[in-house]
Amino acid sequence: MSEEQIETVWAGKYIEARRKGRWEFVGRANNIHAAVILAIDDGHVLLVEQHRVPLGGPCLELPAGLVGDKDEGETVEESAARELEEETGYRPERIQVIGRFASSPGMVSETFTLVRAHGLTKVGEGGGEANEGITVHRVRLEDVPAFVADKRVAGMFIDVKMLLVLAHSILE
Repeated sequence: MSEEQIETVWAGKYIEARRKGRWEFVGRANNIHAAVILAIDDGHVLLVEQHRVPLGGPCLELPAGLVGDKDEGETVEESAARELEEETGYRPERIQVIGRFASSPGMVSETFTLVRAHGLTKVGEGGGEANEGITVHRVRLEDVPAFVADKRVAGMFIDVKMLLVLAHSILE
């Protein structure tokens, strides 16, 4: 299978449907990937909630954004800092790269770089760009499992990357 070429079946502005032999998958166009931000402020984690069209409803997530979608020369750290401030209203002093991950490698070639934001200062309200409709939540770390459970009961989707802040409660 590795000798076969990847065929682009359909391409949009941000995503492409691809095929390699019989395997079909989706990927980001132009090698764009995402930065996912773990931002903890005085024992509280910053979370965002927004409507996700593919899910048909709201989703609870860690703040995130695309790297290189606005400025091709932007680094992961620069993109993460910009997105964190835009989405949550918090500016980090420093961004630490944790590593690159794949959330659904059997279907999507997209990867994300997980980063940790340090030295947070609230500089605005957040909420993202006008069309994003982001709601910001600042939740005590020990309250995250109950907060997520309440959101689930209310019909909200929970992004898989939330497992990072739920792991301790799951593994107990």
